[in-house]
Amino acid sequence: MSAIDPLSQIFSALGDPTRRSILGRLANAELTVSELAEPYAMSLPAITKHLKVLEKARLISRGKSAQWRPCKLEAAGLKQADDWISTYRRHWEESFDRLDDYLKTLQAEDTNKGKDNG
Repeated sequence: MSAIDPLSQIFSALGDPTRRSILGRLANAELTVSELAEPYAMSLPAITKHLKVLEKARLISRGKSAQWRPCKLEAAGLKQADDWISTYRRHWEESFDRLDDYLKTLQAEDTNKGKDNG
């Protein structure tokens, strides 16, 4: 069985709204599993499964401080996804810029035609 590439793991983890919500909450502070579970209508084992997916994708890390197991956002994984997306963002921005230039050219031609006819 082949290993899943890290980027696929990241996007798979981000594909679930609960996991995205958890990441959003961890962006503000480190939280325990119990604290993370509070706003969700699901069991602690279900939250733990979500955390394991996020941890496997390297989007979070879980520490150990006595009995407290804080979860922490790991920005490197999100940066990897953003870098990949940025490649396509540049492509679309350049395409839209070319389209905008073309539309301005057409508008200028229409303005010039109007002056010639008037």
